[in-house]
Amino acid sequence: MSPNQRSIIDQRATGIRYPVIFVGAGPGDPELITVKGKYALEKADVIVYAGSLVPHAVLKWADPDVITIDSAPLAFDEIIARMCQAHQDGKRLVRLHSGDPSLYGAIQEQISELEKRSVPYEIIPGVTAAFAAAAAMCQEYTVPEIAQTLILTRMTGRTKVPQSESLKSLAAHETSMAIYLSISMIHEVSKSLQESYGDNAPAVVAYRVSQPDEKIIHTRIKNLPEVVQREGITRQALIIVGRVLEVRETGLKERSKLYDKGFSHGFRK
Repeated sequence: MSPNQRSIIDQRATGIRYPVIFVGAGPGDPELITVKGKYALEKADVIVYAGSLVPHAVLKWADPDVITIDSAPLAFDEIIARMCQAHQDGKRLVRLHSGDPSLYGAIQEQISELEKRSVPYEIIPGVTAAFAAAAAMCQEYTVPEIAQTLILTRMTGRTKVPQSESLKSLAAHETSMAIYLSISMIHEVSKSLQESYGDNAPAVVAYRVSQPDEKIIHTRIKNLPEVVQREGITRQALIIVGRVLEVRETGLKERSKLYDKGFSHGFRK
């Protein structure tokens, strides 16, 4: 009998009930999960994971005897039922989401159902793809005097986006932007971005960032549809735009004041 199996028997005997733990799996590289998320996987008796998005490699941190449930083919009510049953059975359940659960993770509706059933829960954040992409590009999104705001957004689709958050209106800010879940609408994305950034502005398509088949493709906004079609990219990709992508070409005009010898603060006079 494995330690995991003995743990389950002990839990049932003592009546212990553990909270459901939502864990951000990160962008795909199993080493980009947080230490706390890794610990949760190691202790889990049951893992419900989004198999269409979370690479199986991330499950390497789990016990070999853990019960794994791919939520991709399940309807919402089935997922909630599995989670609640595991809780009632005294099992440690991890609900494993890609990236960070708070961003396009559909966790609020799950939380609502757990609260209705008085099932406790916790959330462990994860690394979202936009930040993994920045690391892969060796790029900062908030460069002094160029951009101090990062917009994370998506195009409207089957999940509607409020009109006030349309890509066209957000692009008017001309700041750094990472666009999720929109690669299948790349023509509309390109058209919306061109009006504010210009058709020759730099853009990046970041495909399956941090995973073995990662692609970081530098292009221009006007060429986005052509590039995406040529590469055969249909899902799991970000579109990144903003003047920060030009820094290597134009050079830095300003440095952060944080390390400026003439800038005093609480830790340096």
